[in-house]
Amino acid sequence: MSSPNRSSNRFLSLSLLAAILSVLLALAEPSSVALAQTQPRLLDAPRVAGQVGERYDGYAVARGAVAADIAALIERVNAERRAVYAQRAASDKAPIEAVGKIYAQQIMQSAPAGTWFLSETGQWSRR
Repeated sequence: MSSPNRSSNRFLSLSLLAAILSVLLALAEPSSVALAQTQPRLLDAPRVAGQVGERYDGYAVARGAVAADIAALIERVNAERRAVYAQRAASDKAPIEAVGKIYAQQIMQSAPAGTWFLSETGQWSRR
């Protein structure tokens, strides 16, 4: 069983990491930020239609069977996101997973109403 101090320290460490990554992403190169902010627009129509959802880790995901063009769009968007996350992770010496989660928060805030989000626990919720 964890002592309260260990749990508090772990929470503070995770909170500090999230805060640092948030600041680093806020200072991100304009091209990376622009890509992260404009690229989800490509998915707006399929997201509103419920065909595409957004995951907690910053990647888009099909919600059931989708047409080949939608599947290709998801793959393309995720490849572009992966490249941005890898670049930020390398330049900030941070785990790519942490970078993806920070971008996921930004995507969630800018996604159109009706977008589905998949949590880390596997639960879908709709905005």
